[in-house]
Amino acid sequence: MLCENCGKRPATVHYTQIINGVKTEMHLCEVCAKQKGTIEFDTPFSVTNFLAGILEPAFGSQVMKPSFEIQITCKGCGMTFEEFKRTGRFGCAMCYNSFSEKLYPIFRRIHGNTKHVGKIPTKMGENIAIKREIDKLKIELNIAIKNEEFEKAAEIRDKIRELEKKLARE
Repeated sequence: MLCENCGKRPATVHYTQIINGVKTEMHLCEVCAKQKGTIEFDTPFSVTNFLAGILEPAFGSQVMKPSFEIQITCKGCGMTFEEFKRTGRFGCAMCYNSFSEKLYPIFRRIHGNTKHVGKIPTKMGENIAIKREIDKLKIELNIAIKNEEFEKAAEIRDKIRELEKKLARE
């Protein structure tokens, strides 16, 4: 698609404006967009700045650091945690393990958990969920038998059979 203004260059800026319910769309090249003042191109998006912004609230921006603070360093590449905070990039594969204690609060804040449990595909979702539930119940069954809680074990066994029948029907 060519620029709607000059008709010479490819349109790389797609601008949509809605005022009082009236939608106006413009497809412009970078040059025409700059001339019209539609978009500011002088502040490019930086992934490093984005990551630093995520890290900053978790660790705070301390101007003065206590002299007794121990600097965490990666055993693999020698990168310090301060360098990681500044760049937003690991130096090697071992950095993740080296900095894990400081990273877990960030993961918990961003993702709500520190352990990835995966997603179940929509088409297979119910069957996979049932299989996972059966596996969980089998572990509970073994624990109940080990603890000689036979009534509880019988209830768990019945739940497993019910789920296995449901799985066989589908």
